[in-house]
Amino acid sequence: MLTRIVLNKNINNLRKWLIALELMLLALYSNAQQISRLPNKPKLVIGIVVDQMRYDYLFRYSDKFNSNGFAKLLKNGFIFRNAQYPYVPTYTGPGHAAIYTGATPSNNGIIANDWYERSLNKSVYVTEDTTVQGVGGSGKESQMSPRRLLSTTVTDELRLATNKKSKVIGIALKDRGSILPAGHIPNAAYWYDSQSGNWITSDYYMGDLPKWVKYFNEQKLADKYLSKPWITLYDISTYTNGLPNGAPYRNAYKGEAENRFPHNLPALIEANGYELLKKTPFGNSMTLDFAIAAIKAENLGKNQNTDFLAISFSSTDYVGHQFGIQSIEVQDTYARLDKELERLLAFIDQYIGAENVLLFLTADHGAVETPAYMQSMNIPGGIFKSKGIKKELNNHISSLFGDGKWILDYENLQFYLNTQLAKEKKVNIAEIENACITFLQSREGVYKVYSSEALSITANDYYNTALKKGLHPLRSGNIAIQLLPGWFDADYAATGGTTHGSGYSYDTHVPLIWYGWKVKAGSSGDKVSITDIAPTVADILNISYPNGTNGSVLSDIFLHK
Repeated sequence: MLTRIVLNKNINNLRKWLIALELMLLALYSNAQQISRLPNKPKLVIGIVVDQMRYDYLFRYSDKFNSNGFAKLLKNGFIFRNAQYPYVPTYTGPGHAAIYTGATPSNNGIIANDWYERSLNKSVYVTEDTTVQGVGGSGKESQMSPRRLLSTTVTDELRLATNKKSKVIGIALKDRGSILPAGHIPNAAYWYDSQSGNWITSDYYMGDLPKWVKYFNEQKLADKYLSKPWITLYDISTYTNGLPNGAPYRNAYKGEAENRFPHNLPALIEANGYELLKKTPFGNSMTLDFAIAAIKAENLGKNQNTDFLAISFSSTDYVGHQFGIQSIEVQDTYARLDKELERLLAFIDQYIGAENVLLFLTADHGAVETPAYMQSMNIPGGIFKSKGIKKELNNHISSLFGDGKWILDYENLQFYLNTQLAKEKKVNIAEIENACITFLQSREGVYKVYSSEALSITANDYYNTALKKGLHPLRSGNIAIQLLPGWFDADYAATGGTTHGSGYSYDTHVPLIWYGWKVKAGSSGDKVSITDIAPTVADILNISYPNGTNGSVLSDIFLHK
């Protein structure tokens, strides 16, 4: 009797196991069938860069995120929890260039937002181009192109691979956030004109704005977004992930009497002009308005070949610089950006279906805590006093090697030495470099000073290597300074606001999320480089890697390729 009971029990367990196995096989078959029905390539790639987004913001502000924005990307997408920038300096221009070229500044030439150009004997801006004229705008703000970018982008390679049949469009409030991702041969790159509140481009791309852009500009959305005060999206008492409303360690808007919520935007327009929109979360809202209009007007994703839309949300950077990491303003900007992502994802589902779109979201750099705030809690940090340092160093070198203009320029914590003067005076340049290093090493906040020549010969540790990858022999200085953690060279953020640019984790650690076409849900703690994004997209599209790339393909994020 006991044997029969045991036998029956085993048979029942076997049946349950077989049923479970059958269900699992059915699920696998169904999943395989679903994958087989997906297109061989995504019909549209959307690259999203959130300017100045630290990795921890994904979770620090998650109490303000709904289930259909950032949370949807995290739930249904694949996130790399340890995505890092492998070079210094971490600025907007180099960040956008690295994402789309798959290369560091040492290869793509974008070493900063501004740098000293020896051949011109002056400082230049990353996308400035006096050989072009504005379209839809006028003045220097519209004279922009990608000509200073020295390597191809994944968007260039897509256009080349399809004989320019794939459409590529770059969109951002910042010109560099639009131009660098779009590459050298896009259909268009558009950016925001602070003089008119319109979207503009240059004749590098086209002779006249398309009708849909003109129509969009006629709506005067900048006026509409600035017509009401900025109040928090949710009850202000729930914003507890930082300092309270009106707390210190922030900078007020120009013309603002009280540095706190609500911000009376209509009253601030006269003092700030249309520039004000960029420094509010509504700049991101208008960016998405324009991006959706571009998708519709250009039929992106509905053409024979894969199309590419590069979007950069710039307002997060402007708000961060203005108010700092601990501010309610930054919290509310990300709460509102979450709503914009919800709007974008819903539009994609309705327009073309998420399964036809490959989307990645990352950031061009992070941000550091305000030094004054850190010091108030006895945490090290400070401002490197660089005012007058060029003259001081020049006087010191003159005292050693004779009078002359030894220091041509100082930018991005780098000094450009007058090598021609050294030849004329028959002074070994290495002697001058060593004298500079000795002089600078003793200054407060300095961790170490390097010569570019020494960095090119050896790279002994992570930070040496990061500095080396950030230098380009035709554009960088002879001497580079590495500051201590928590220190930076920006007086405007000494007591309020924030900045970025270092090789420390608060600047280099950013989100990297993949979502949509054949992307599996999951995450990885493996350390990956931002330069891996471009070759990964190129691998998916079966096109050439950008010609300067030194990144690797992230092959584990897809269900099937």
